Amino acid sequence: QVQLVESGGGLVQPGGSLALSCAASGIIFSSYRMGWYRQAPGKQRELVAHISSGGTTTYADSVKGRFTISRDNAKNTVYLQMNTLKAEDTAVYYCNARDYAGVHWGQGTLVTVSS
Repeated sequence: QVQLVESGGGLVQPGGSLALSCAASGIIFSSYRMGWYRQAPGKQRELVAHISSGGTTTYADSVKGRFTISRDNAKNTVYLQMNTLKAEDTAVYYCNARDYAGVHWGQGTLVTVSS
């Protein structure tokens, strides 16, 4: 059974930082492309960043230079370091695992950026 469990969400002030983690089980983690998506109220889910099995990273334009995605294959965990947070970063953040056979999603963690 595949499980993706996100953690690290919460309330942070504008300009602050937050680090998300996603622990995976039930998959051969090192062979999956791992990603972070987010969905703000009333909006569609959108890509934030993903990292390939080989470590190649891709970022949405809106987070380039502020967010960093990384992975630790020994811990079956993918991370998202978020700096210089803005109110528009407020959303539920979802972990995503994708390979040739399909895609899996976590349950999401809420990030609220507000003063």
